[in-house]
Amino acid sequence: MYKQSIPLAKALVPTREWNTYDIIYHAPEFDGKEKTKSATMTVLHNGVLIQDHFILKGTILYIGWLKNIPHGKGPIRLQDHGDAVSYRNIWVREL
Repeated sequence: MYKQSIPLAKALVPTREWNTYDIIYHAPEFDGKEKTKSATMTVLHNGVLIQDHFILKGTILYIGWLKNIPHGKGPIRLQDHGDAVSYRNIWVREL
């Protein structure tokens, strides 16, 4: 959702407490090189709805325009921007 949508609410917990995210992601669909259906995400942060079936406009890049490069299944990526972070109890379940 980076650079595409601000959260609907602020649901952070204090520093040194664990934040939780529940993310429902529906991948984009492609017919050859053309996107036929955009990806969508619904996100709950600490039990609070912060994104509601948001339509992603393309691949999320740090610099440059959004892109819609055809792809299939791939790994998830977690970022930290160089800060000290920890992740735990990550579950990925195909819908």
